[in-house]
Amino acid sequence: MEDLNVVDSIHNAGGWLARNQELLLSYVVNIVAAIAILIIGMIIARLISSTVNRLMLARGIDSTVADFLSALVRYGIIAFTLIAALSRVGVQTASVIAVLGAAGLAVGLALQGSLSNLAAGVLLVTFRPFRTGEYVDLGGIAGTVLNVQIFSTTMRTVDGKIVVVPNGKIIAGNIINFSREPVRRNEFIIGVSYDADIDQVKKILTDIVSRDERVLKDRDITVRVNELGPSSVNFVVRAWSKSGDLQNVYWDVLEQIKKGLDANGIGIPYPQMDVHVRKTNETENA
Repeated sequence: MEDLNVVDSIHNAGGWLARNQELLLSYVVNIVAAIAILIIGMIIARLISSTVNRLMLARGIDSTVADFLSALVRYGIIAFTLIAALSRVGVQTASVIAVLGAAGLAVGLALQGSLSNLAAGVLLVTFRPFRTGEYVDLGGIAGTVLNVQIFSTTMRTVDGKIVVVPNGKIIAGNIINFSREPVRRNEFIIGVSYDADIDQVKKILTDIVSRDERVLKDRDITVRVNELGPSSVNFVVRAWSKSGDLQNVYWDVLEQIKKGLDANGIGIPYPQMDVHVRKTNETENA
C-alpha cells in the first residue's frame, strides 16, 4: 500500500508540474531576471559612485563630503535596484515604498538639526567661503579654521581655545574672512586738542604712517579731519598693508603717533571730571 501511495504522489506531482509548466517557467524567468537586475544594479551603482567621487575630488571638494555624497548616490541606486527586482518577482512595491517613505520622514524629523548641519557642511565645502588655516569670524566667534567637517567646523581662537561651531549656525549668520584678501586697511581715529594746528597735525600723522616700510605706498594714505567732537578734533588715518602685517602695523603706528604728537607739544584730550567742594553753613558753624 505504501508503494502505491508513493507512486500516486509522484504521479500527482508530475501531473501538477505538467499543468503548471508555463507558470513555473515564468517564475524561473522572473527570478533569473531579478538576480540579473540586482547584479547589474550593483555594478552600475559602484561605477556611478566612483565617478561622482572622482569628479568632486577633481573640483577640489573636501574628501569627506565627496565620500559621503558618493556613498549616498550608491545606496540610492541600490535601493531603486532592489525595488525593481522585487517588482520583477511579483512583490507589490507600492506598500514597500510607502513604508520606506514613512520611515524616512520619521528619521528626517528626528534628525532635523543634524540634517540641517549636514546640508550646511556640503554648502560650505562646495562654495568655500573659508578654508583651513584662514582667520575668520563666524557669527561673532573669531579664530583660525582647523578643519571643516560634515556637521561642524573646528576653530582655534587667538587665546588658544578650541571652538566647534555647528555648520547650520555658520550658514545662518555672517561669515567674515580676514585672510582671503592679500592686503587690508588699518584705520586710526586720533583726537587732538582744539588749539592744535590742523595742518601741522596732518603733516605729523602723514609722515609717521609713510615712514613705516610695511605700509603699502602704492595705495592711498588718508589723513583727514573726521569729526569735531565735544572735546577734541578727531582725525581719521587710513593705510594699507599686507594682511599678515596688519595687527603689528596698527600697534607700531599707534605708538609712533603718540610719541610724535608728544614731541611736538600737541595734546590728546581725555575725559576729565572737575570736583568742586563747597562749604555749607553747618560746616562753617562747626
